[in-house]
Amino acid sequence: MSLQVDSVVKEIENYEGNFHKDVIEGLNTYPKKLYSKYFYDPIGDRLFQDIMQMPEYYLTDCELEIFSKRTLEMAELISADYSAFDLIELGAGDALKSSHLLRHLSKSDIDYSYMPIDISGNILTVLCEKLSEEIPNLDTVPLEGEYFEMLNEAMKISERRKVVLFLGGNIGNMDVEEAQLFCAEIRRRLSPGDLFIIGFDLKKNPHTILSAYNDKSGITSAFNINLLHRINRELGANFDTRYFQHYQTYDPISGACRSFLVSLTNQYVHIKRDSIFFKENELIDMEISQKYSLEEIQRLSSLAGFELLVNLNDNKGWFVDSIWRVA
Repeated sequence: MSLQVDSVVKEIENYEGNFHKDVIEGLNTYPKKLYSKYFYDPIGDRLFQDIMQMPEYYLTDCELEIFSKRTLEMAELISADYSAFDLIELGAGDALKSSHLLRHLSKSDIDYSYMPIDISGNILTVLCEKLSEEIPNLDTVPLEGEYFEMLNEAMKISERRKVVLFLGGNIGNMDVEEAQLFCAEIRRRLSPGDLFIIGFDLKKNPHTILSAYNDKSGITSAFNINLLHRINRELGANFDTRYFQHYQTYDPISGACRSFLVSLTNQYVHIKRDSIFFKENELIDMEISQKYSLEEIQRLSSLAGFELLVNLNDNKGWFVDSIWRVA
């Protein structure tokens, strides 16, 4: 029997308190740091959609090609044993890529439900409205919150086989050690036969990578700066964004592509009762976008306790969606 749940949206408890706590702790570390998971308020959502449309931002087109042209291969692997399953997408966003797979599975009359997980309730609302029009018979169970909290919730809702999607190169938002721990935590929650489909941006010409995160139009800069605006709006801070500048780096050896904001002057920023001092040229570590080789992907899957079944790549060989199975 298919899962009949129209909407499950779980609010993050004490969200504002966690946001405030994370911001203060991050800005009192060395180097100063803000967490990229807080980029995604309604303005951040819109800016990220703009980023994905940029000609320099190749990641979207590469993965979209995989999901649109290699859908059958992916679907056959997912449904090989013909058992019902829950398709869980971590950081679903607008499901631009996964919607190709959803449509194919639904047309094939395969018994499954779709559980998009996202920290942004705004984007989940938009997604559910879109899917209700495009795939009206799809069982959709939106889950708002942190990945592991909501993955645990998904396990409580259904005991069916699980297929977990983690697309867009989002694994790159962690350094290599964090990625290994993350994948191991996913594995710990899954059962034999469950699948983990994970998108990796591959190492390539460093100019190509750097251009994708340092666009001339300034959208990526605005995306980073918006987090300071959000702190002002939601936490009553007084960041003067005229005195912070976006800076991007890429190390082709380690594969680490990093975003920073640079303080352009000595300045104090007040956040409620806290006062944070920034030296001129001091950095805020905003985000990492880690790039991988195929050998590093194989190693990561093994260390996390998965069996790598196949790497599906785009025609340029710039991106792969790697399909892992719990043995």
